[in-house]
Amino acid sequence: MTADIEIRNVSKQFGAMSVLEDLSLSIKAREFVVFLGPSGCGKSTLLRMIAGLETVDSGEIAINDQRIDHLPPGKRGIAMVFQSYALYPHMTVRDNMAFGLQNIGISRQIIDARINEASRILEMPHLLDRKPGQLSGGQRQRVAIGRAIVKEPKAFLFDEPLSNLDAALRTRTRIELAQLHQRLQSTMIFVTHDQVEAMTLADRIVVMNNRKIEQIGSPMEIYDRPATKFVAGFVGAPAMNFVDATLDRSGGNTKVKFAGGISVQTEIASNLLADSNYTFGIRSEDVRVVPAGHGDADGVVDVLERLGERTLIYARLGDGLQIVGSDVGNSSVTVGHKVGLAFDGKKSHLFSEAGRAWHAGEA
Repeated sequence: MTADIEIRNVSKQFGAMSVLEDLSLSIKAREFVVFLGPSGCGKSTLLRMIAGLETVDSGEIAINDQRIDHLPPGKRGIAMVFQSYALYPHMTVRDNMAFGLQNIGISRQIIDARINEASRILEMPHLLDRKPGQLSGGQRQRVAIGRAIVKEPKAFLFDEPLSNLDAALRTRTRIELAQLHQRLQSTMIFVTHDQVEAMTLADRIVVMNNRKIEQIGSPMEIYDRPATKFVAGFVGAPAMNFVDATLDRSGGNTKVKFAGGISVQTEIASNLLADSNYTFGIRSEDVRVVPAGHGDADGVVDVLERLGERTLIYARLGDGLQIVGSDVGNSSVTVGHKVGLAFDGKKSHLFSEAGRAWHAGEA
């Protein structure tokens, strides 16, 4: 069983504070969609509205073309996994997973069959007779997911379920969630502020900010062609380099100029842009570190971040602007070293004062 989910012109207020404003979104059956955004952007509130834990002030929510926003949570055919595991400490894993089904009168035979199947999927049959206090954080989260699976819901909702895990366990559980989606082929919605979780799990990412949706797209669409300056700065580590720029629009493509006499030839069509202030944006992997005097700009290295496969170089230009570029993993560059920076104009972006983005290849 799976679900198409339609959110139509939904708004939500808490008192005088607006949390979501006229938001619409379609989620396809079997899709893994991630709501990504900073704290306070409304992503968890939207998830809770789908689950029925928050009311809808205006608009509609439908599953498989049937409105559900007036139904209580238990009638929506949805299972939710929270940040806190919310397991009963005095019950075994088996009893924790069975509890919700017992309350709605499911037969013991069906309950046992569902628990056995869920424990097989999650590779935890050996944990069924343990109590939560005997489990690791990752095992407890797996039990919480198993409790959702046995309900056989139309859709799974995850509210920052990995936040309580340490880094190594978080990575492993993230992989397990991706595998779980492949096995169950269910509709899944996952809320997080962690871009790595979003990029690695999602079929599509819904980037949210300030009560609205900034962009919807596949992970690489979001990364390569951000719709706004907010998306460009929020998705990616380190954040995209931003530089205030003036434009030379005399040619077919725009040349960008910024302080210190630096200029970069982009492949962004000049006729797309108006005469106003713009911000030039470029990701660190598109700024190559070269010998001083052989790039578009020279800078002095402030900080090195050695990441194994590459080294991030934080270089200070003559006017004080810091640019992050990339070098090989075994880079010989040292702090205080003078380096050249070569900008890949084909991978550059421009952002208007309103934050709207332009990219190479747009007509």
